[in-house]
Amino acid sequence: MLDFVSRIFGPDLAIDLGTATTLIGVPGEGLVLNEPSVVAVAPRGNRVLSSGCAVGHLARQMWGRTPDSITVVRPLRDGVITDSNLCEAMLRYFLRKVRPQRFAPRPRVLIAVPGVLTPVERRAVYHSMQRAGARQVWLVSQAKAAALGAGLPLAEPVGSLVVDIGGGTTEVAVLSMSDIVAGQSLRIGGDHMDQALVDYLRRRHNLRIGPAAAERLRIDGGSAAPLEEERVEEVAGVDVASGLPRRVTMTSGDIREAIAEPLDRIVDAIRQTVDGCGPDLAADLVSHGMVLTGGGALLRCLDQYLTERTGIPARVAPDAAAAVARGALQCLEHLDTWRSTLESNDDEP
Repeated sequence: MLDFVSRIFGPDLAIDLGTATTLIGVPGEGLVLNEPSVVAVAPRGNRVLSSGCAVGHLARQMWGRTPDSITVVRPLRDGVITDSNLCEAMLRYFLRKVRPQRFAPRPRVLIAVPGVLTPVERRAVYHSMQRAGARQVWLVSQAKAAALGAGLPLAEPVGSLVVDIGGGTTEVAVLSMSDIVAGQSLRIGGDHMDQALVDYLRRRHNLRIGPAAAERLRIDGGSAAPLEEERVEEVAGVDVASGLPRRVTMTSGDIREAIAEPLDRIVDAIRQTVDGCGPDLAADLVSHGMVLTGGGALLRCLDQYLTERTGIPARVAPDAAAAVARGALQCLEHLDTWRSTLESNDDEP
């Protein structure tokens, strides 16, 4: 049935609309787009540059390197749309890349969203997606999509624990029988670790760096637990006192110290979620462990760190950064099975 609908009306799309990255999947084709969720605009008039094409990879290249006449903006923050016009422009551009046919029918779209969104914030997702070109919009929770994408046995009567760490949010959920039994949704993720590094360098070394430099430092030298051989990275920035360029050497231990607070909050969310489960489900989690997804899960030794802090064995899912998008795509490919668990814009008052 899905193949017939796709042939008549054009392909449906599964979207992981992330704070840092947007991924799009097409049934039968897999993931077809993976681009940063950023837009380059001229401040006067809030106009997207390059005739609306300064989006994604092109805009990301400009990050931190633009004159005052150009601003690189993320239309989402902590999983929430903060600028609906720019978000619509970004989504419209991504849809054109995925479906370049000029007169193609408007697609149906399934979007994975964090559980922390309020009803007003969810309506903003519906409206932005519709104005960008979708004829119908469904929402699925990121936690459920991440669990599906990681290959967890959601339909079985057994507890599965997933921790999805994105750029702006972290989803912690225990799932059983195709539904969420207990969960926590935090407005915290990789961006907050980067900001913690920015604050640490300014406080300890009087050095001012940008978010892009902090992200590179976290990826290249960061770890959640001690390494057998500690990494050493140099980061360049501006001296707060003199205003001149300067370099500082950071070890993995320094980075761990800087990002300790965001990691502690994730540990607390896992403990609270498990505490909300019954004893049988909790026993399942000890036996089967937790699965880590999202780009933030790629932090070195995070699985070891969470295992030590919670007592629950942790492992990183294969292709963790794409797990939510792949799970959303599975929902779309088996829409008859999952439709009753999805939210739809048809349900809006």
